[in-house]
Amino acid sequence: MIRALSNRTYATLFTAQVVALLGTGLMTIALGLLAYDLAGDAAGAVLGTAFTIKMVAYVGLSPVLAASLVHLPRKAVLIGADLARAGVALALPFVTEVWQIYALIFVLQTASASFTPVFQATIPDILTDEEDYTQALSLSRLAYDLENLLSPTLAALLLLVISFHGLFTGTVVGFLISAALVARCDLPPFAGTTETRPFSERLTRGSRIYLATPRLRGLLALNLTAAAIGAFVLVNTVVLIRSDYGLGERALGVAMAAFGGGSMLAAILLPRLLGRVRERDVMLPAAIALTSLAFIFAAIIWGRSLPPWWLFLTFWSLIGAFYSAILTPSGRLLRISAHAEDRPAIFAAQFALSHACWMITYPLAGWMGRYAGLTAVLLVLAVLGAMGVFAAMRLWPAHGDRVIEHSHPDLPPDHPHMKAHQTHGREHAHVFVIDDEHRAWPTHG
Repeated sequence: MIRALSNRTYATLFTAQVVALLGTGLMTIALGLLAYDLAGDAAGAVLGTAFTIKMVAYVGLSPVLAASLVHLPRKAVLIGADLARAGVALALPFVTEVWQIYALIFVLQTASASFTPVFQATIPDILTDEEDYTQALSLSRLAYDLENLLSPTLAALLLLVISFHGLFTGTVVGFLISAALVARCDLPPFAGTTETRPFSERLTRGSRIYLATPRLRGLLALNLTAAAIGAFVLVNTVVLIRSDYGLGERALGVAMAAFGGGSMLAAILLPRLLGRVRERDVMLPAAIALTSLAFIFAAIIWGRSLPPWWLFLTFWSLIGAFYSAILTPSGRLLRISAHAEDRPAIFAAQFALSHACWMITYPLAGWMGRYAGLTAVLLVLAVLGAMGVFAAMRLWPAHGDRVIEHSHPDLPPDHPHMKAHQTHGREHAHVFVIDDEHRAWPTHG
């Protein structure tokens, strides 16, 4: 993955991403301690509400922000979002009421909903080579896994010498460094058209293109699978470790490290694999394997029996690997499914729609797990994951002949996708030939 990092602009942006994620990880830990300080035993409910607010901001505001900010310079948007997030982190240590946490989290996640899609849509314009971009996607996955592995360790070391309020200072520093690094980059301009489209069209453009594209409809179904099993791991691992196994905080760290380690291993191996096989041939088998592991683990813990500790860690490592194999190639599909001018809208649509899946699975994993038990909730989530797999099979055909016939009646007539398929002023169904890089090109026979 060194080749992608040889691009100075991308290397700087990647460093900014890592630093910001480490700061975010510190804030997550500090937020949990702050919630307990304010609400005591009700801290779980406070955090659950905060995470729900996060998902609502992502799902509801990401398309609106993408449509509103499309004509602003990318650098200004990214730096402004980082500064806004730093301001929120600076204010969090001074809150005295739970509602203040909710308000500040909403502001912070609104800034993140503007930052992340723009950041993701900028990378393919910097790394135009397919192999380099694939490496960048794996590096991004590694960055998220490093957040889960390094942030708790760093927080534990800092808490030896400072109070948890001091962790928010680390978050502020992380966002400020990220903003400074972005300021140093020479980012490519937005590849938009010169015409000004109505706000209502810009608002829905990404989702309409997304839902009109077979491979992206399949991607959304696979996002549901990843969110279903991932939510169980992220929400209920602590319950399995502390209540069922009766182990301490160190064991929880080992379990999450196993999950993160499996994810990192998959991210490292995926660039070479994706150079030889299609995304569907990686993502769909990974989703099948992920769902199968969930069913197998549910069968093992049926009747409150627990697997040996080593087997549990093996399960979590494999789940992490297949989870990563679903999510990591997503950016490649988004890149090849949209013209450059539509990438911000497409990435915003993916950001909103994928988090809509989590908005379903997070509450289900937490609330049903509390009242119905872990076995029942895992079975429900595994069924939901299996539904995602079957939907992906139907929505994203294999097409051994690599030819797709379809139409896009809902796309605007000025979209380049439609202009290429108008004959004598009349729109018609068209045929795509899929090239060796899995891009769709029109043919007229």
